[in-house]
Amino acid sequence: MAKTKTAYVCNDCGSEFSKWQGQCSACKAWNTLTRISVGPANQSPSVQADFRRQGYAGQTAASVQDLSEIDVASVPRFSSTLSELDRVLGGGLVPGSVILIGGNPGAGKSTLLLQIMCHLAQQMSAMYVTGEESLQQVGMRAKRLGLPEKNLKMLAETQVETICQLATDIQPRLLVVDSIQVMHSAEVASAPGSVSQVRECAAYLIQYAKQTNTVLFLVGHVTKDGTLAGPKVLEHMIDCFVMLEGGSDTRYRILRGQKNRFGAVNELGVFAMTEKGLKEVKNPSAIFLARTEEDSPGSLVMVLWEGTRPLLVEIQALVDGSQSGNPRRLAVGLDQNRLGMLLAVLHRHGGLFMADQDVFVNVVGGVKVTETSADLALLLAIVSSFRDNALPRDLVVFGEVGLAGEIRPVPSGQERLQEAAKHGFRRAIVPKANRPKSPIPGMEVVGVTKLSEALAAL
Repeated sequence: MAKTKTAYVCNDCGSEFSKWQGQCSACKAWNTLTRISVGPANQSPSVQADFRRQGYAGQTAASVQDLSEIDVASVPRFSSTLSELDRVLGGGLVPGSVILIGGNPGAGKSTLLLQIMCHLAQQMSAMYVTGEESLQQVGMRAKRLGLPEKNLKMLAETQVETICQLATDIQPRLLVVDSIQVMHSAEVASAPGSVSQVRECAAYLIQYAKQTNTVLFLVGHVTKDGTLAGPKVLEHMIDCFVMLEGGSDTRYRILRGQKNRFGAVNELGVFAMTEKGLKEVKNPSAIFLARTEEDSPGSLVMVLWEGTRPLLVEIQALVDGSQSGNPRRLAVGLDQNRLGMLLAVLHRHGGLFMADQDVFVNVVGGVKVTETSADLALLLAIVSSFRDNALPRDLVVFGEVGLAGEIRPVPSGQERLQEAAKHGFRRAIVPKANRPKSPIPGMEVVGVTKLSEALAAL
């Protein structure tokens, strides 16, 4: 018998090693190597050889082409029937692309894909493969959501060779595999969900999608830390990776792009979970601005820039005297390290000492702020709570704060102010370089260059 080859794969970066070691020498992570079996060294056929033997449709001989001669118009995008999803994907679905959707249990991944497939099945051939649920469960969900049930091909299977063989007969333009963690290949001698199974099954399905120009959706599980379960190499193999954020305790779901080879990765899609499934939210700023009628200290509205549109979000701060010698610094939706840095800037250049105060900061609506335009709004909200003085409800703030106390400009300042004016805001404190050249009707814009000027403008 041929000797079985073994290898050790890092779960974080996907690097392979011939023997186990405590630390991955590639990404420097500890205790992340997992043993995998790659089958007999001289008998296990590769995925590419298996595809050449089966001869899937769409396979063409390899040839060298000049970059200017490549015809990109031959693979036009088409809509997924949900404009928010199209926005995150960069304008729609691309034939032959592989899209990985991750999210916490109950976030709505299967619901979202079932809605898309049921509507697109009325226009083109579509196939939905479920490995975790029975066909009856999927059918009951479709009836409950009131979705069109005709023309969508359903399959309950977990072996990738059988899935690709049946898909070759049907030739769908869209294929959903739910989920990649429960798939297995007969060529890999390990349990479903292991590193080797997830990697080889994904490679098999991706090869099929590329050779047949099929749009492939893969559903992925996440760990307790919120990251994608399985080998990190899976994220490098696919074209798009999106995360559906939000749990059962909130009505709204946020679809955020993590990787996109066909568009920007900073786009954001907002959905609302209803009895009829996920509904698009056309104006997300109106949701995040659902403020109370009473003015409260520490509450302020800032303008973020997500992809190609501005987003108005409320930020809240609570400053309270610490009962211990080690004051707490807690930030939800913001970088906690940046919060500590901005508090030091506020002490040095604003004259406010908060070393004996607990500081809690929250971004309303579960939005995660990744840009620096929220710095000025964060500090002014902290000052408002510290002095127990409510800020005007028609005030909007944005700007980056440097370590020297200077207020730096941010991109798309004009569009941010125009969006705030549409929602009824009449005052704005912004970096001086972001002041509009022509006045905005009904809005007073104050440009500042230092933190002290922003505090004086309050």
